[in-house]
Amino acid sequence: MKKESIVLLKKLLSSPKNIVIVSHKNPDGDAIGSSLALSLYLKAKRHNVAVIMPNDFPEFLKWMPESESILIYDYKTKECDDKIASADLIFTLDFNALSRVDAMQPALEASNADFVMIDHHQEPDNYARFTYSDTSICATAQMIYHFIEMMEDLHLINQNIAKNLYTGIMTDTGSFRFRSTTSTTHRVVAQLIDTGIDNAAVHQNVFDANSAQRMQLLGVALQNLTILKEYKTAYITLSQQELDKHNHKKGDTEGFVNYALSVKDIVFAVIFIEHKEEGIVKMSLRSTGDFSVNEFAKRHFNGGGHKNASGGRSELPLDETVSQFIRILQSYKTQLTDAK
Repeated sequence: MKKESIVLLKKLLSSPKNIVIVSHKNPDGDAIGSSLALSLYLKAKRHNVAVIMPNDFPEFLKWMPESESILIYDYKTKECDDKIASADLIFTLDFNALSRVDAMQPALEASNADFVMIDHHQEPDNYARFTYSDTSICATAQMIYHFIEMMEDLHLINQNIAKNLYTGIMTDTGSFRFRSTTSTTHRVVAQLIDTGIDNAAVHQNVFDANSAQRMQLLGVALQNLTILKEYKTAYITLSQQELDKHNHKKGDTEGFVNYALSVKDIVFAVIFIEHKEEGIVKMSLRSTGDFSVNEFAKRHFNGGGHKNASGGRSELPLDETVSQFIRILQSYKTQLTDAK
């Protein structure tokens, strides 16, 4: 963030404000963690803060400090619209295009508030008065740590803020194993642990509270794993029928795609998940090394995200989506076989 923006934001935040914090549809650990951490920090500065998510978030994140205070736009639309309309400042976290908030978009576009974007995805839109965008940083939660640092308020990071930041960084780095995890990330995490949080307990809360049905659904996903050796690619499919049979809940398929990417010699992995109600097939794409799933998703599947982790969608039926994907792969064969 530019020095003049930091100075002006410090001035704006020097007196109590009505502040709204929003993140993207289908919020993940980084979206929830960064939003709750920023909220707790701003409340410590005596601001009136509301955290709003477009729709509900997974059960495995509902232990997080202050998560019960989150307003879900789908459930409390009028209250959320009123909060947005009366806001002096609106922070948008972990996304950089207002289309990512789905039904909340018109309310945000109608707001007279000053917008602050804090995000690490590529190609940000130009809607915010203040923009802190850095695609080299592994998680928006890490950016919130640096934002608090810019505000010269690191002393305000307590254990609740630290737990939320740690969760956001941990989940968006695949428990610190993705290439985006830098030495700076580890230094930030060390500072968070030094507040006294139990980092092992955070990991258990997120990853070790699986229902039997989620584990059975994972078994189905692995049974459906297909390897395309000639393209160094693996993919998983899950139909609506398979989801329904295992009482699928939001977040149950989180991380499944990483099992496909973990197969030896695979550089590109995709999971295709059928959503009959929305009439689409949702896709999570992962890669290692030089192959950009961000460019692949943007070009072919109405998506995008990061170089090695992106999302996409298709309005074709599940089997046709997979067939289309395999046809498209043919033009990437050289790129995939040469990927490092």
